[in-house]
Amino acid sequence: MDRTEALALMRRHLTDRNMRKHSLAVEAVMRALARRLGQDEEKWGLAGILHDIDYEQTRDRPDRHSMVGADMLAEMGVEADVVEAVRAHNDAHGLPREGLMSKALYACDPLTGLIVAAALIHPEKKLAAIDTTFVLHRFGEKSFARGARRDAIRSCSELGLELEEFIAIGLQAMQAIAPELGL
Repeated sequence: MDRTEALALMRRHLTDRNMRKHSLAVEAVMRALARRLGQDEEKWGLAGILHDIDYEQTRDRPDRHSMVGADMLAEMGVEADVVEAVRAHNDAHGLPREGLMSKALYACDPLTGLIVAAALIHPEKKLAAIDTTFVLHRFGEKSFARGARRDAIRSCSELGLELEEFIAIGLQAMQAIAPELGL
C-alpha cells in the first residue's frame, strides 16, 4: 500500500475532521522519527496514517479499537510490522511493543495531542508560535491535556531518545504540515 492508497482508506473510514488531522499529525511525526532513527520513512508514515482506521467503528468499544483496524489492514495485505504497530498502540490489549515502529507509534500517538493542546492555549493558536520549551512546560502540568498519556510519551526512551528531543522532533514535524492541521 502506498501513501495515496492509505490516505484514501483513512478518509473512507474516518469522517471526523479532527481524527483525519490527528492521523496526518501522527504520520508526520512517524516519518520524522523514521528519518532520525534510520528506518523506512514510507512504512512508518503508513502506520501513522492508518493507526486509528477503526476509530469510528470502535468508538463505543474501546476494547476492540486497534484490533479491528489491524485485522482489516492484515486482510488487505499491509505489511505485518505495520499491522502489529497498529494493533499494539492501544494499551487496552496489553500487547508487547517489540519493534521500533510499534514503540514509536505508541509514543507518537499521545504526543500529537499534547502538541495540539499546547498550540491551542497559546494566544496565537498556531504551531509556529510555540517551541519545545513551551510544550515541555505543558507536559509537566498534570492538569493540562489529561488525555495525553504522559507514560506513553515518556516511552520515547525505548527509542533511545530523551523527552526533549522527542518533543522537538514531533513539534518540528507538525509545524511542517501546520496548514494541513489548521494550526
